[in-house]
Amino acid sequence: MNHIVHNYGLHVGNIRVTGVSGSSVFLIGDNKTIRLQSFFDTPPESLIIGPFENVEENSNVELEPND
Repeated sequence: MNHIVHNYGLHVGNIRVTGVSGSSVFLIGDNKTIRLQSFFDTPPESLIIGPFENVEENSNVELEPND
């Protein structure tokens, strides 16, 4: 599929993104390079740490050799 677009005189003054619900790419004009970034907006109160499980001190671990 060949798709050709000519954006002569394209001017973007301001863009406001109010939310993204998944992975997305927002493109304006021609792009030779795209940089991807990741942001997490999880509130601190939703992070739960614990309770921790006790680990036996004298437990045996069996390892299989790699071939």
